[in-house]
Amino acid sequence: MDSTDIQQFYARHMQLLDGGEAGAWAATFTPDATFASPSMTEPVRGREGIAAGARAAAEGRAAAGEVHRHWVTMTTARSTADGIEAVSCVQILATPRGGAPRVHLSCVMRDRLVRRDGELLVAERHITRDDRPDEGVDRASSGRQ
Repeated sequence: MDSTDIQQFYARHMQLLDGGEAGAWAATFTPDATFASPSMTEPVRGREGIAAGARAAAEGRAAAGEVHRHWVTMTTARSTADGIEAVSCVQILATPRGGAPRVHLSCVMRDRLVRRDGELLVAERHITRDDRPDEGVDRASSGRQ
């Protein structure tokens, strides 16, 4: 496991998302990936569903006149039998057209990364939000995985 590869993966991954490149961003997930977030009633499964969600989010940001930037920080990674477990803190900055940036969300992102043909891909993603107390104590900050 190379931490530089993981950092570069997340940099490219989030630049695609923030740039509105939904299809290219979804291609950084495995074809059968799952994506779970508190804003969803059910996890999204597969690249097509992940791309559709990213397109809808990009359209919403454009309609609101906002640019979002995902800042992935404090990533820890460990090899497991079925890939790499990566846990990161993510802050989403929102900047309205002509306005000042603000922190939109603060989250923890838990990924299972896998290598396919030499490339890192997300096989599973689970997001928790810091503003949702009903999600319980954040395991990343408490040292439990």
